[in-house]
Amino acid sequence: MEQTWRWFGPDDPVTINDIRQTGATGIVTALHHIPNGEVWSLKEIQRRCREIEFNNDQPTGLSWSVVESVPVTEAIKLRNGDYLRHIENYQKTLENLSQCGIKTVCYNFMPVLDWTRTDLAYEMPDGSRALRFDAVDFAAFDLFILKRPTAKQDYNAQLYDKAQQRFKSLSSESIKRLTANIIAGLPGSEEDYTVHQLQSAIDPYQTISSKQLKENLAFFLKQVIPVAQRHDICMAIHPDDPPWPLLGLPRIASTETDLSDILEMVDSPANSITLCCGSLGPVKGIDLAGLVERLGHRIGFVHLRNISRETDSQSFHEADHLQGDHNMFPIVRNLLLEQRRRKQEGRSDHCIPMRPDHGHQMLDDMNKKTNPGYSCIGRMRGLAELRGLMTGIEHSLSLSNER
Repeated sequence: MEQTWRWFGPDDPVTINDIRQTGATGIVTALHHIPNGEVWSLKEIQRRCREIEFNNDQPTGLSWSVVESVPVTEAIKLRNGDYLRHIENYQKTLENLSQCGIKTVCYNFMPVLDWTRTDLAYEMPDGSRALRFDAVDFAAFDLFILKRPTAKQDYNAQLYDKAQQRFKSLSSESIKRLTANIIAGLPGSEEDYTVHQLQSAIDPYQTISSKQLKENLAFFLKQVIPVAQRHDICMAIHPDDPPWPLLGLPRIASTETDLSDILEMVDSPANSITLCCGSLGPVKGIDLAGLVERLGHRIGFVHLRNISRETDSQSFHEADHLQGDHNMFPIVRNLLLEQRRRKQEGRSDHCIPMRPDHGHQMLDDMNKKTNPGYSCIGRMRGLAELRGLMTGIEHSLSLSNER
């Protein structure tokens, strides 16, 4: 697999020179400075390519492999306001990306929140820090901090009581930190969203069911996938994170069945999925290795990370890449076998881009300002472990073929 690295642009604390030392060859990034819904111009795409490919006019050996992501606006998800213009702009952006040789676009269709965690610095037994989702903390936020009007109906009596007790135990500083952690998952969260603004963003979805959101996604895909296919671009939808409804918002990409349904909306090789092991991982009983066997031919991008579920059914934290609830060996093995099948079939996309998704904050990075989940050393450790696993599997498969 192509080993890639998420980079948030020139303001990322992890620099292009840092990334060169990790062993990654591809960059996963986006034009975060362009407002959602606007066209990514050729000039802006080309400028970002130069920032990746050259440092002081010297080649870096890196290239822009995957866009993560071209944002799907709330107007498109709701099919209101300027949504048709936003879709036209999305189509034009895909054309411009293709002209610059960028052929993989990861995107999501999650209403309002891109991802949600309640703790961005959960201390692990070894002293490193991980991202964590605590179901009781989240319920306490929803019920007693956000005070969402219909929140109570979404929680059983036991969880409601636990959340109420948790809220009573929180200091004003803890409430502030919990709120900031959850709002960190809002696109553009650096713009200092407030609880009131979050509720305002949620309100338009009061009348949008999962069925309606699926129909809106299908409409979007029917407009965009033909353009992507014409320009040899793979559109890879990212699963919901975490994979269940939050804040009364519908979720439609949380299970293998959901992903299969999305692939059937437009039957095209350009309509694919991002296999995010950490996002799908909290679903009890999910078979990630089997999912690769069944849907592997339509996997366009891979996020490899692991999670550990906790006592509460919907609480989990992000584990080391090769530990946690999911055995990474059969997942990676099936991905490598899928690549071999594609190569035998003559597919141009036989080398699937992957990245070590998230990583623990550790060592010197614990004293630095970092993007949550995206410090350098923890991800580099994860990439090294995954690279070793892939190398071992590849050698094993080669030996099997020789016998």
